[in-house]
Amino acid sequence: MLRTRLDTARIRAARRIIDPVFLDTPLYRCAALEPDLGCAVSIKLETANPVRSFKARGTELVASRLADGGPSAVVCASAGNLGQALAWSGGRRGIDVTVVATRHATVAKLDRIRALGATLELVDGDHELARDRAAAIAQQRGIRLLEDSLDIETCEGAGTIGLELVDSAPAVDIVLIALGGGALATGVGHVLKEQAPHVEVLCVQPLGAPAMTRSWHLRRVVTTESTNTIADGVAGRRPIPAVLDDLLLVADDAILVREASIIRGMRMLLDQAGLVAEPSAALGNAAILENPDRFAGRHVVTIVCGSNVDMAAYHRWVDPDQR
Repeated sequence: MLRTRLDTARIRAARRIIDPVFLDTPLYRCAALEPDLGCAVSIKLETANPVRSFKARGTELVASRLADGGPSAVVCASAGNLGQALAWSGGRRGIDVTVVATRHATVAKLDRIRALGATLELVDGDHELARDRAAAIAQQRGIRLLEDSLDIETCEGAGTIGLELVDSAPAVDIVLIALGGGALATGVGHVLKEQAPHVEVLCVQPLGAPAMTRSWHLRRVVTTESTNTIADGVAGRRPIPAVLDDLLLVADDAILVREASIIRGMRMLLDQAGLVAEPSAALGNAAILENPDRFAGRHVVTIVCGSNVDMAAYHRWVDPDQR
């Protein structure tokens, strides 16, 4: 048994709570990607749902438990995807949702948070300042603070993806997971290491937001002064110690990739797979592009974890004529 904060029995039970629209997402071999990537590639698609990311797997657990206690309220900091998911899950259950985000967050994500009925507060600075403001609001109002990756529901909700991988893809050699705060990586990684220990869990982070990857390699929390990446969904500076402890137990490696590779990965997903992916969702492709020998001859699953993009920026990234 792994000594992480997560529990596989709770993860299995979570499937009875999470709205089925977020479960059993497509997993399929994408042969069109394979000539360019040089390995067998399967896609686990987490974008075909009402919030276009995996985050609602966790917010469904949070909102369900809050609703069991009667009228309630919750606040979170978000780069956009968690906020949308919490607004969706909370709104369906009559929960008052407040989301704190940076003014520099993707406009499409902010617009969707508002459209889903949440109160949106914007702060100057980066995501870490949004985290500080959300904590202050929770203390001032006496309401639940949802902290992505620290709150176990976000990790165990993501862990249901791991269950689906174990049930559907026994021949997989490697699973590539976008690494930000760590909820996705620790959730999926926990299940894989317990249920399919032969599968390599490889986490991928942008070179411009390396804090968690550096922390994993040094086995202690490493913070950075700033981030510089288009992959806003994974652009944190301050890893959470408890999450790092879990990651050290479930990840086989953590690597950094360049912005040019992320953009090329997005373009490949559009051109070869017909998928609009946000930068964080293309980190898996970027990892293969930068390390072809590592993946050659192996069967790799990449989790396409979100598709919430500002379309003007997206077209600049994927269309060479607009760059």
